[in-house]
Amino acid sequence: MGLLIIDKTKLVEPKVKTTPELVEQANMALFRAKMTLPAAAKHCGMTQKEMKMTFWEFLKYHPKDYEITENTTEVSRRQESRMY
Repeated sequence: MGLLIIDKTKLVEPKVKTTPELVEQANMALFRAKMTLPAAAKHCGMTQKEMKMTFWEFLKYHPKDYEITENTTEVSRRQESRMY
């Protein structure tokens, strides 16, 4: 019989050590929407809850570097049509 042999050591991902550099990279990627929260947490070796709290702290103390102008055009909304 040809049974598949699975090496369980290859199924486990290596543990990532959390460093300030990795956290900074993940925060900037989240700020620029280049990475999702689960991916950023995995990148840093944190849980999603830890990454969320870290990112909220980042947002609290990081100055915004974008500007929303007052002369932006409004998006037109469709009129609701009733179909009976």
